[in-house]
Amino acid sequence: MELELGLNSFGEVASSGGRDLSDAETVRLLVEEAELADAAGLDAFSIGEHYRPGHNDTATPVLLAAMATATERIKLGTSVTVLSTNDPVRLYHQYSTLDAVSNGRAELVLGRASVIESFELFGYQLNDYEHLFEEKLELLLRLMREESVTWSGTTRSPLTGHRPQPRMRPGGVPTWIGVGGDPNSVVRAAKNGLPLMLAIIGGRPQRFAGHVDLYFRALEQFGRPRLPVGQHSLGLIADTDQEAADTWWEYWEPVVRQISAERGFYGPSRPRYEAELDSGALFVGSPETVAQKIATMVRDLHLSRFDLKYDIMHLPREARARTIELFGREVAPRVRELTSVAVRLPG
Repeated sequence: MELELGLNSFGEVASSGGRDLSDAETVRLLVEEAELADAAGLDAFSIGEHYRPGHNDTATPVLLAAMATATERIKLGTSVTVLSTNDPVRLYHQYSTLDAVSNGRAELVLGRASVIESFELFGYQLNDYEHLFEEKLELLLRLMREESVTWSGTTRSPLTGHRPQPRMRPGGVPTWIGVGGDPNSVVRAAKNGLPLMLAIIGGRPQRFAGHVDLYFRALEQFGRPRLPVGQHSLGLIADTDQEAADTWWEYWEPVVRQISAERGFYGPSRPRYEAELDSGALFVGSPETVAQKIATMVRDLHLSRFDLKYDIMHLPREARARTIELFGREVAPRVRELTSVAVRLPG
């Protein structure tokens, strides 16, 4: 499998010239950054789905469609689509249309939601967390894989011979299951024959090696071929390690401090931060430092895809742009050199 390197954004408000951009300015900046990533030679650009202040990724298919008209070759997808609070039929139509507009460049990463604002916002109950995802995944995959779908369930009205238009390509668009650590989600991905995207945002990434092994064993047990494994992690690339570390700390620290207060875990400290840079899940540094760290993850976790989440609240647009440029023009070629381009799956 060829190694793919991409970018993720949650639409977080950027700054420029000492002021925060407006939401509208940030949305337009995202389209510009997708163009920049395309020109820099990166393989994918993905947008999340959040409903929090400062995040402008609430209408992901619309953003991706705008990017499709501004780019030529880069894949366009989601770093997470909260399937549990989306309607599978509507989602199918949105992404079949995006796939048509982009000439076959649409992708999806489906998740159950690590942040749960969409449940209350759209009138869903957290008690139905598992059932919503299971039933909606089954329907979405049937829509992708079958020409005509007759279906009934408890999460939406039934379908009788539904033939959605425009049709997706045969088998549907590439669709991953996003996993934050739950082994049941790993098995679910294998059972449904879907690639696995690991969201690794803290701690030593190698602790997910067991999840990858479980995934490959489950694929074999379900009689499925080996499928790609990807990793999503946060980071910033600058000309030197010190510049990158100081810049990311300035904007990462207040975000993590707020989240830690909300969720009741320890707050950020510079020593813990330095440990994350050294051996944890923050990919922050010079092009060579980040390339070496990604190459290690490719080998240790048998990755076919690595996506860098490059935006964080109020990060200057210049730092975002520099990360994109360096990632595409220096880090990606170096990672491919270090990993001999082709990813070798075990077994």
